[in-house]
Amino acid sequence: MRITTRIDGTAARITVHGEIDHSTLPTLRATAAGLPPSVTELVWDLHDARFMDVAGLHLLFEQPSQEGPPRKTTVTNLAPQPLRLLVLAAEVNPALELARLLPDTPATLLDD
Repeated sequence: MRITTRIDGTAARITVHGEIDHSTLPTLRATAAGLPPSVTELVWDLHDARFMDVAGLHLLFEQPSQEGPPRKTTVTNLAPQPLRLLVLAAEVNPALELARLLPDTPATLLDD
């Protein structure tokens, strides 16, 4: 797995190149935790992450530590398998806010 991070003012984009699973989760968490405190928006770009297991759910839905700044977190460019996993997670737990996490995903895909 390779990770690309781009910071533009108060926004950061972390692009994951490879799978998101138990073995890559610590590195992804560390990357997000290492962002400067001035970053208030975080976009996970998953266009090169074709597979995501339950570790991805932990990454995207865990509450950040109290030490870090509050950040608006969104996900973009989801491949079919990670999108399906997120939709299944929302079916099991309707309290998950997929529309907030996936603002550029058409609602019709989230409702399937």
